[in-house]
Formats: sequence, C-alpha cells, structure tokens
Amino acid sequence: MIARRWHGRIPAAKTEDYLKLMREVGLADYRSTEGNVGAWCLHRQDGDVVHVEMFTLWRDWESIRRFAGEDVEVAKYYDFDPDYLLELEPRVTHFEAAGG
Repeated sequence: MIARRWHGRIPAAKTEDYLKLMREVGLADYRSTEGNVGAWCLHRQDGDVVHVEMFTLWRDWESIRRFAGEDVEVAKYYDFDPDYLLELEPRVTHFEAAGG
C-alpha cells in the first residue's frame, strides 16, 4: 500500500469554505478513483494560516496514476484552489505503508 500526502496553506478566514469544497469535490474525487483505499482531509491552524493535508492510501502506483496522471509526484489541483491557496506547491510526498 502507498500513502500520498499533499500539503497546502490557506488564509484562516477561508477555512470553512475551502474544507467544504475539499469534502464535496476533493475527497469525492479521491474516493471514486479505482484503487483508492482511503482519503482524509487534515487541517490545523497556525496563526492566520491553516495548513491542509490530504492524506490518501492507494493499492498501488497504477491506482495513483489513475488519479494524478503519469507523473505521480506532481500535485493535482482543482479549479477552485488558486482562489484559496497561498501557493500551489508543485510536488506531493509518497510513503510505502506497512500495516497489520
């Protein structure tokens, strides 16, 4: 199993609207992709900024390619992201997941 982590930062004042979009659009997109094992939207406030992390689990690299495209290291963004994010981080991080 492979874990994929994306990070973004938004102004705290936009948190409620952004998290609603991530629930309705982002998480739905992740979870509807064949090979996705789970998806969560994590967030924490740090002053006037909220850090958002999309943490997803995938069966294999091909499953991630179905979601992200051929270059799995490149972050996937939605049309609404530029209206909320302070920057568009270009890369994501992957981890091999060992579990029981």
